[in-house]
Amino acid sequence: MYGNSPLGTERTESKSLSAEQRRRLERDLSRVAERTREYLPGEYVVGSELSAGVDGPEATVAVQPPVGSVVSAGYSPENPERTIPDNERDDIARGLAASAALQVKRALGENSRPTAR
Repeated sequence: MYGNSPLGTERTESKSLSAEQRRRLERDLSRVAERTREYLPGEYVVGSELSAGVDGPEATVAVQPPVGSVVSAGYSPENPERTIPDNERDDIARGLAASAALQVKRALGENSRPTAR
């Protein structure tokens, strides 16, 4: 009965984005997705989504490897007025690409032979 109850916690208003803030965040997400695609072969599918969370906007970039599980990175901006810095975008993209490659390796297992030398 009390599993979803906000009792004992202070209820905060959900933060909504202005049109300009939303465009800025969507542009930053697109750049992270684009950078992630640069690290990966074409068989990987990369996408991004901006949604309204309980505590404000939630941004997600996800990668579907050719085999294995989907990997994703979530981002909740502390300050919607600021853009995601270049180095942070690169870190997110590299981490996603590495995680996606690891998913493929795990899915194929140790018994597979490399297709190239």
